[in-house]
Amino acid sequence: MKHLTDKFKITDGKKFSLKDFDPADTSGYKKEDTSTVLEELIKKTAAMQDELYAAKKYALLIIFQAMDAGGKDSAISHAMSGLNPQGCQVFSFKQPSAEEYEHDFLWRHYKALPESGRIGIHNRSHYENVLITKVHPELLLKENLPDVDGVKKLGKGFWEHRYQSIREFEKHLFLNGTVIIKFFLHVSKEEQKQRFLERIDDPSKNWKFSSTDVTEREYWHDYMKAYEKAIKETATPENPWYVIPADKKWFTRIAISSIILDRIKELKLKYPVLQKAEKAQLQEIKKKLEKE
Repeated sequence: MKHLTDKFKITDGKKFSLKDFDPADTSGYKKEDTSTVLEELIKKTAAMQDELYAAKKYALLIIFQAMDAGGKDSAISHAMSGLNPQGCQVFSFKQPSAEEYEHDFLWRHYKALPESGRIGIHNRSHYENVLITKVHPELLLKENLPDVDGVKKLGKGFWEHRYQSIREFEKHLFLNGTVIIKFFLHVSKEEQKQRFLERIDDPSKNWKFSSTDVTEREYWHDYMKAYEKAIKETATPENPWYVIPADKKWFTRIAISSIILDRIKELKLKYPVLQKAEKAQLQEIKKKLEKE
């Protein structure tokens, strides 16, 4: 599955363009093979999660970004199925609270980072601060930033600083043992439309639909520009982006699971090895137990 990791990975944004990625790509996989392929991927990932938890050297932070109806929720539930829930934590980030607005834009995300040995999943993330705020800059006024008392004050330098803050934040995490996997689920505008219609027609999915989703759809082009710019500015060899085709949910799940497994493999994890004295102590305890 390594070819999927390499195919969708962005480590340098200089030549990156969203138009080079087909939202309907399936890379030769067939839908009927999904169950078999996913079962094997999840089984292997679960085994490696146990080593991650035991070693406690690394933490894994998995970020999901997408347009509305891009498939984040289903991707998370399928990719994480079979894993030990004690070693996972999921945070879904909505509009910041009053308390969160009183801190810098990274504060609430830093608080939600996974501990060593654990897998943290962020459904939306700190990237919202260069995505929705880029499309709707008036939201930034809620942050009460110095020298920003109007949208017109938000020039090129402001956004460059934000991208720099994100790069440095992620570099700091990487240097301290947090492996970041950043997924952008790349859904087409036509597929989003079909999913919205399904949510309207299916009573069991009505709760997923919001009129604001259609309102935001009117800004599709602006969002695509914001995503492309964010990926260009923050894709690095240490913290790459993965642009995942999202029109076919079954393939999206295969690609995500493949990449997660490959990234964990790269860590070359091993179970902790006890010192000689500790091994001897275990043998003594074993003898006592066997005599009971």
